[in-house]
Amino acid sequence: MKYKGRKLGISTIGCLALYYGVAYWLPASNSIFLGKVSKAFRAFLCRHIFQHCGKNVNVERKANFGCGLGIELGDGSGLGVGCVIPCDTRIGKFVMMGPNCRILNQNHNFDRTDIPMCNQGLGPKLHCVIEDDVWIGREVLITPGRLIRKGSIVGCGCVLSKDFPEYSIIGGNPPRLIRSRKAE
Repeated sequence: MKYKGRKLGISTIGCLALYYGVAYWLPASNSIFLGKVSKAFRAFLCRHIFQHCGKNVNVERKANFGCGLGIELGDGSGLGVGCVIPCDTRIGKFVMMGPNCRILNQNHNFDRTDIPMCNQGLGPKLHCVIEDDVWIGREVLITPGRLIRKGSIVGCGCVLSKDFPEYSIIGGNPPRLIRSRKAE
């Protein structure tokens, strides 16, 4: 079967059905009741869905990644409870993601004022890359095409609409550099 011009195998479709039908609803990984089993089951399914899924990953409950095409999740990384990750997102090693984070990969066109915005269609897809050792706080919104560089921290509720250097601590809306984690 093809989806968006890419081949989805029968095993991938089966794993997607198991993920969204069962694993999606299982308790969080830190739950006393079935937490470890839930974590292991979701990781197992994601290894068969994602383009790459590293070792010791933690995909939390209600994480939504569509059909998972082109998603890469590095060793020791986690997707937070209720997060939304679009296809073709690359997440490095040892990335922590808080609950309810959203990564966007496309916006509406709005250049012309003589045509309603809802009739102007969508712009190009711009994919997000999150490098190694990044901490993304609760309810962060990441706009299309962002590169979150190595060692950065993105504070809770931030609307990340521009890129920052490595080891940045970022917060607010609009986002601003709070400080660098690197000693000067």
